[in-house]
Amino acid sequence: MATRLAEGGLLIDRSQPMSFTFNRDTLSGFDGDTLASALLANGRTLVGRSFKYHRPRGIVASGAEEPNALMGLGEGGRFEPNQRATTTELYSGLVATSQNHWPSLERDVGALNAWVADKVPLLSAGFYYKTFLFPRIAWKHVYEPFIRRAAGLGKAPTEADPDTYEHYHDHVDVLVVGGGVAGLRAAREASEAGKSVLVVDQSRVFGGRTLVDDDGLNGDQGIDYVAAKIWAMKGAEYLASGGSQAVADMMPKTDGAGPVRLMTRTMCSGVYDHGYALLYQRVSDHRPGQPGAPRHRLWRVRAKEIVMATGAIERPMTFANNDLPGVMLASAVRDYIRLWGVLPGKKAVVFANNDDAYRTALALDDVGAKVVVADVRTNVDGALPQQVRDRGIDVLASHGVVKATGKKAVEHAELAPLDRPDRIREVGCDVLAVSGGWSPVVHLWSHCGGKLSWDADRALFHPDPSRPPTGADGQAMVRAVGAANGDLTLDAIVSASGTPAEAPMQPHWFTPAPGKYNHGTKHFVDFQNDVTAADVRLAAREGYESVEHTKRYTTLGMATDQGKTSNINGLALLAEALDAEIPDVGTTTFRPPYTPISMGAISGSAKGPLFKAVRQSPMHAWSDENGADWEPVGDWYRAYCYRRTGEDRHTAVTREVLNARQKVGMLDASTLGKIVVKGPDAGKFLNLLYTNMMSNLKVGRCRYGLMCDENGFLFDDGVVVRTGEDEFLCHTTSGGADRVHAHMEEWLQTEWWDLKVWTANVTDQWAQIAVAGPHARKVLEAAGADVPLDPGTVKFMDYIDGTLAGCPARIFRISFSGELSYEIATPAGHGLQLWQALLAAGQDYGVMPYGTEALHIMRAEKGFIMIGDETDGTVIPQDLDLGWAVSKKKTDFIGKRAQQRSDLTRRGRKQLVGLLTENPQDVLPDGAHAVRRVFEEIEMETIGHVTSTYFSPTLGHSIAMGLVNDGLERRGEWLDFPVDGGVMKAQIVDPVFYDPKGEKQNV
Repeated sequence: MATRLAEGGLLIDRSQPMSFTFNRDTLSGFDGDTLASALLANGRTLVGRSFKYHRPRGIVASGAEEPNALMGLGEGGRFEPNQRATTTELYSGLVATSQNHWPSLERDVGALNAWVADKVPLLSAGFYYKTFLFPRIAWKHVYEPFIRRAAGLGKAPTEADPDTYEHYHDHVDVLVVGGGVAGLRAAREASEAGKSVLVVDQSRVFGGRTLVDDDGLNGDQGIDYVAAKIWAMKGAEYLASGGSQAVADMMPKTDGAGPVRLMTRTMCSGVYDHGYALLYQRVSDHRPGQPGAPRHRLWRVRAKEIVMATGAIERPMTFANNDLPGVMLASAVRDYIRLWGVLPGKKAVVFANNDDAYRTALALDDVGAKVVVADVRTNVDGALPQQVRDRGIDVLASHGVVKATGKKAVEHAELAPLDRPDRIREVGCDVLAVSGGWSPVVHLWSHCGGKLSWDADRALFHPDPSRPPTGADGQAMVRAVGAANGDLTLDAIVSASGTPAEAPMQPHWFTPAPGKYNHGTKHFVDFQNDVTAADVRLAAREGYESVEHTKRYTTLGMATDQGKTSNINGLALLAEALDAEIPDVGTTTFRPPYTPISMGAISGSAKGPLFKAVRQSPMHAWSDENGADWEPVGDWYRAYCYRRTGEDRHTAVTREVLNARQKVGMLDASTLGKIVVKGPDAGKFLNLLYTNMMSNLKVGRCRYGLMCDENGFLFDDGVVVRTGEDEFLCHTTSGGADRVHAHMEEWLQTEWWDLKVWTANVTDQWAQIAVAGPHARKVLEAAGADVPLDPGTVKFMDYIDGTLAGCPARIFRISFSGELSYEIATPAGHGLQLWQALLAAGQDYGVMPYGTEALHIMRAEKGFIMIGDETDGTVIPQDLDLGWAVSKKKTDFIGKRAQQRSDLTRRGRKQLVGLLTENPQDVLPDGAHAVRRVFEEIEMETIGHVTSTYFSPTLGHSIAMGLVNDGLERRGEWLDFPVDGGVMKAQIVDPVFYDPKGEKQNV
């Protein structure tokens, strides 16, 4: 029975008791406890149930590698499922509930699964592929509902989260991940070289395993120049200062040393290209609800070098019933003894294949536990084993634990010689400490392409220094040190003196057991998902020879711990079953995050009104005060129209259209996307992005451009302006700025990384105002333009810099209305000033603002397309009669080859047409389908659909645009459109309804 020791426990403060609840029972602990140490101190060894068989599960580890002790934590909006008890710091009032059982942890109906599996092998590897095939009708109504009900661990919270979360950005010369001896030493060396250093550790204290395993080293002896100060971290002074002072004392004080920052409770979630790392900081989990403090903080860090000092994880042993509560990693057993003053059991068996486990035997003996050691090695004559023998502890060489017995916790261990598994010696125990060797934590090394090497003697994968993750310059970006690099002893890290030499370990992957257990059906490899040695062997027999296939077939390593304790054991068993070498079988792919991070940290402040922030132009407040009737457009609110007293929407829109056609109108066009593309290769880059040529555009000129995806389909359009020899400004649709910018960056970073080009989304930095109508030039001149605007100087599709109404202005002579039109861009801070000045200057010319609906009507009158209306992800430029904008000279652009596919060049494709209804007052419904025949009881053939439809105040007639099969060849043809109450007829016409020669925009 686990219990609290009367004294000891480096990390706990016995003067600060705390109460908490577990499954509604009130228990006690101390400040500094984890939930796991507090549960063990209260004698709670049963903490959950396994996923598939609902077998009893206890605490295995003491850190992030814990596969079993997953809890629901908190209440209400602060409830979180699947939180590890081993990494959860205790606080007063903590509420914890175990998972995956009903009606209670002790009496779980789901345990019948284990009983059934003993009788019939229904739940072996791949059972879901084999079991639920027949009868087919049962899948929807029986199998699928059952599987969905059984799937998953924990419960999702049902109330709103009251906490706040933050995102931080940082730059540093060296990021050190891990605060043990190796990490702190690397930090000191980098600082002494004048570099800025950030050291992060996922626990609440620095020191790593040296806090537990000092091997008698104290004072100034032994550990190179790091010696005395790091050991001072183990005292009360360290705890009182939160660790910072003690670590700061060991950092360099020399002139020119770089600054060193230290962050605890911070896990490096992932390492990506170009020295980018994601850090997950648990700011106030240990003191929830602190006023003004975020709960979690997500750091985006750029580092010139990343030092991986992430340590190593101990592996369990594989024997029958090795999943019983009380079977723990040997290192975790001594962690609980020395860090938290908790004795996991009074009668212990240590089962090992290496010398390090003997430290656990010594730690258990130090606090009065009875100990027996079983070691798979024949020769057990190292310094540590000898220390154990000197204390009178039995050490059984060439022995293994063949089976653990007990109901809801381990009660006995059956020991036997490995060559005679039938000669069983039963030893009573309440804790079974196992150590199958150590696996370096190589996840971060692998995240960004680092390769691994297999060390057969020590049975571990370690970073291959000849194949490291590299940066853009081809230089190594990540460096591994300490145990993460395979240097598992203190002496190997810092040339310590006085540390006991360790004899070689002996790989041991499976302990045979007599009788039915010899098949491995109770030899668990993945504790959470109930994957056994028999499952791995079955996968090999059934052809799943790739480790990635085996993982998915058996669910090995797919648990929330992502195989931290199970991957190597499972890999070794697979290799053995395939009669192959372990490195030939390979490893599964490590991907971020290293351990799960909260959804709150991912979203940061983006929740509630900030989840998808509504963007407002500089003229938003003015428009709101002057009758704007708002509609959402992308991430923006735009004025649909400006309603005057007594007006409905239709009346206001009609007034705005006619005024812009006859006098002059103003549109807030600030929402248009604006992306700067700059660099010596900017023209070449844009040639590859757009269907038409951009590199030959002259400075001061504009050109309409189309952008397609790699399938050849049109996904954005806009005007490109050449603002300098090496600089272009690309306009996009209002909702497309972020998407287009991401598209640019994806191709630039992944395919054309050698081009000297930089892009920047400057949409929010500029206000933009369209002034359209016959009097547009007069309004600008009246506002005080300091540049000539006459048509001989500024022609259609020209651009000029100047000052307008005292505001810096970029004046583009472009038109989306078909009228004489200018679009003026000014820095956002000048937007409202310029807007009001133009309104004042235009009073004598009948100026008035117009909204998006008037804009859409006027563009439809001119036959201009709208992305998202005339395009639906299957339309190419040629379908819209925009083949003139697809260069025949360019050898390549995104989508060029795709547009040559037979399906995109065939006859019968839908093409853009104009539509005029038989009755001028009838407006076709948006999306209405054109059919070839409409007769009762006879099938109707759909041949097209309406994409845009309006009543045109300018023409006094409804107009529409649509996509119709072979539409360009069918002009003059009448089409039928079934609508509620009958059929509308419309004639196919040219989609340019107004000023087809473009005379008005060219005046």
